[in-house]
Amino acid sequence: MRSARLRAESDVLLLAPVRGLAAEVPAMLADLASYAPEAIGLGLSGDELASLREYFVRSEADPVVPLTSTETSEVRGLARFGEVRVPNPAYVELLRWAEGTGIPIEPLDPSDERTARLFTEHIGYVELVRRTVKERSVSRRPPTPSTPDEFALAWDREVAGGRGSRDFARARDRHLARGARRLGDGRSRVAVVVDRERFELVRELLGGEGPETIAED
Repeated sequence: MRSARLRAESDVLLLAPVRGLAAEVPAMLADLASYAPEAIGLGLSGDELASLREYFVRSEADPVVPLTSTETSEVRGLARFGEVRVPNPAYVELLRWAEGTGIPIEPLDPSDERTARLFTEHIGYVELVRRTVKERSVSRRPPTPSTPDEFALAWDREVAGGRGSRDFARARDRHLARGARRLGDGRSRVAVVVDRERFELVRELLGGEGPETIAED
């Protein structure tokens, strides 16, 4: 897990655990408890957050989660480093922890509809075909780095390394950064949690100076 302390409208603790790896959860929760944020923003859409709360945090039994072949391959590749859970245990356990503390949680990603529009705005037909080919290739031959951190970055580079994909990621993360700054209005300390592969770009956006950093899409 990567972490950073940043200064935006308020003091921000940015945490980026590796998606799916259960071993990342205790350190994340310990950092949050020590930091004692007044609010927490997550790299999820409102619909994703609501689904996690309804089906995994407040339900008596977890539903079966169907996975695509690409997701299954990612889980298998990451499992070399320890227990892997779906959906991402970092968000599920954080929501459970926050319900016990009363700390408000806010989704910072665009809505599912807005995310779909951003995807089509930035990723054309040719790159979409390339992404599909790359997803199939990485599903057959997942990367084999020596650490889970390197695995998360290598996986993202394989699947979303094209120019349009990078532009899409930046547009999505600009939206998140704007939300994180609004979350910090009137608060002295907030935390933001995102998947590991988003850490560097989100840190750049939240820690940068000037209006261009988080300009409207």
